[in-house]
Amino acid sequence: MTKFKSNGKLLLTAEYLVLDGAKALALPTSFGQQLLIENNNSDYINWKSFDESNNIWFNDKFLIENILSNNYTSSNKISQKLIEILRSVNSLTPNFLKQSNGFNIKTTQDFNRNWGLGTSSTLINNVADWANVNAYKLLELTFGGSGYDIACAQNDNAISFQLTGKNSSVITVDFNPSFKNHIYFVYLNQKQNSRDGIAAYRNYKGDLKASISKINHISDKMILCDNQKEFEALIVLHEDIISKIINLKPVKEVLFSDFNGAIKSLGAWGGDFVMVTSKTNPVAYFEAKGFNTIIPYNKMIKS
Repeated sequence: MTKFKSNGKLLLTAEYLVLDGAKALALPTSFGQQLLIENNNSDYINWKSFDESNNIWFNDKFLIENILSNNYTSSNKISQKLIEILRSVNSLTPNFLKQSNGFNIKTTQDFNRNWGLGTSSTLINNVADWANVNAYKLLELTFGGSGYDIACAQNDNAISFQLTGKNSSVITVDFNPSFKNHIYFVYLNQKQNSRDGIAAYRNYKGDLKASISKINHISDKMILCDNQKEFEALIVLHEDIISKIINLKPVKEVLFSDFNGAIKSLGAWGGDFVMVTSKTNPVAYFEAKGFNTIIPYNKMIKS
């Protein structure tokens, strides 16, 4: 049996603007997804996906001949997406599936797939490793996006990520704030579809160049910042910039206006995780408001 594993991801800065060349700070998570492959002689791909409690949440089988035929479709949305992924793999390496007699495939993950930590990106990176194809190209053919999540899947350290045209710059950075014991990640109890947020972002008619320049500066400052008060000021400034672009109020203003600390949306606004800085343990505050998934920095971020 062959195994592949990829890290989950959190985008700390440059949400939305990363698509247009802003410099982003992104962190790989200690949570991730595994892909386990074994050959069989059935001419089928037998696929099973297990959740963080080791329960099967998806199970299907695909005749390889059907995958290679563009006329075949599945009524199951997840099955259809997997077929599209495998067809994209075949377009990048045409003999990969043709020379196979079948596979038993198992995916396992140690995080709730509703958390938005990269169920899709970790899968794409694992499949790309298995097929020995470029993960960024496979992402482009399937889910799209900037590719920062693939960079996190492949790196065990914090990264600076930036797009220049179709090329991406991925640089590992030393992001290790002395106050990381005062950073927490809180799940907002709903998974956010990033495509909806991107659609709102694309409707913005203002000058993105000025905003990108400001976000680049914030990303650079945040990477080096070693003072919690300055870090929180950067969070507030970042939230204000993005708020004006996508015409949404910052999450602290909407849900946590009485919180003594800073709160920043991560990725698409309105769901998934937010980053929280607090001088005191904020668990009781968020649990009282019905948010029970609060993960400290050291448990969330890969180190």
